[in-house]
Amino acid sequence: MKKVSYILLIVVAFAGSLSAQNPIVQTYFTADPAPMVYDGTVYLYTSHDEDSTVNNFFTMYDWRCYSSKDMVNWTDHGAVASLKNFTWMNKSNGAWAPQCIERNGKFYLYVPIHGEGIAVLVSDSPTGPFTDPIGKRLIDSDHIWQDIDPAVAIDEKGQAYLYWGNPSLWYVKLNEDMISYDKSVGANGIVSIEMTPQSFGSKAGRDGRPGTTYTEGPWFYKRNSLYYMIYAAEGIPEYISYSTANSPEGPWTYKGQIMKRADHLAFTNHAGIIDFKGNSYMFYHDQDLSKGQGFKRSVSVEQFTYNADGSIPLITPTKEGVTKSVANLDPYKKVEAETIAFSEGLKTASDSKTGVYVTKIENGDYLKVRSVDFAKGAKTFEASVASASAGGKIEIRLGDRNGELLGTIDVKNTGGLQKWATVKGKVKKATGVQDICLVFKGGEGELFNFDWWAFN
Repeated sequence: MKKVSYILLIVVAFAGSLSAQNPIVQTYFTADPAPMVYDGTVYLYTSHDEDSTVNNFFTMYDWRCYSSKDMVNWTDHGAVASLKNFTWMNKSNGAWAPQCIERNGKFYLYVPIHGEGIAVLVSDSPTGPFTDPIGKRLIDSDHIWQDIDPAVAIDEKGQAYLYWGNPSLWYVKLNEDMISYDKSVGANGIVSIEMTPQSFGSKAGRDGRPGTTYTEGPWFYKRNSLYYMIYAAEGIPEYISYSTANSPEGPWTYKGQIMKRADHLAFTNHAGIIDFKGNSYMFYHDQDLSKGQGFKRSVSVEQFTYNADGSIPLITPTKEGVTKSVANLDPYKKVEAETIAFSEGLKTASDSKTGVYVTKIENGDYLKVRSVDFAKGAKTFEASVASASAGGKIEIRLGDRNGELLGTIDVKNTGGLQKWATVKGKVKKATGVQDICLVFKGGEGELFNFDWWAFN
């Protein structure tokens, strides 16, 4: 998608809604959210819809990762894995819904490859690099085209389960190495869940006989003494429903809808639910950012509260999303420029030396960062930038892009878009916890790249 078109889509979608938080990523189209809580941080793994589709279908080559300590600002870690990780197959498209889990200091990323089953990658870090430990499919069943949407969890006894499937539901009991499974149960290790209306709700099947509402996108977890199976239901368009069980192997009992169909939701959906710092959150995807293009989806999130009996209430998708942070951001340490609550017009890129940085910055673009704790106040602002043009300016504003101007930093030509320099300037004193906007100004075309910032 051309930059002009991309900006226009965002402006049309969010004009007059400066408080918008959803979708939580605006620099890329993201889908199939899989949040993982680890060491005081939420790591969000997503699939990635390309800006330009091929043959008017899902066009997906890699998997991305974002992280947050406060649930309002999200740091982009780039593409942490791609189809290129798998040398044993020649597949140029089909990097579908992932999920990652930690065990014994290793991180296991389960990824479906459309038409190629389910594979697994492993890393020493939640943000990669990930490598292929087995050189073949992990799940290679007779249902290979239906082997999608892996969902993984470890029970209190240490047994790991991997669920997946469309339009049915299967699971394996993973071995402790997390890259193989117990083949002594089911059909060569694969257990097929009985799909009954009592377990997954009732709908009329294509042949006229009763079917279930389960379609795809399982999300499997335990909370207190109950196991939950969240799933996309009765497409298309899909809504989100759930079932519960007293055992990770079922039997499952249908409990109802969590999120109804809505016009701005995509014709697919995929939910992920976590508890983090005493709050509960549901991630899903919609097509708001692309203005109705179902092959260009975006991840959103809502906070909710379980009912006293553990049931999940009906959750309404909103543009406001999470309205309250669970932590404040320290502006006196280097903040990665790709840590963003909301932005317009920007992209991110990465290289082996610099890592991820903000790019495609043009006049009028901005990024917003929420819950910045100035404490008793700052005197100066500095930023790492690189420019091959006449450069531009960074306006530091309180609240939003039209808020009070704290200061302006000049960015000059540094000799290239990878020639980084630190620029500094004085700012008005701001105190307490505030939202800030960094607004970029300049002439025509791309102004500069932006790596990090800090107040002093």
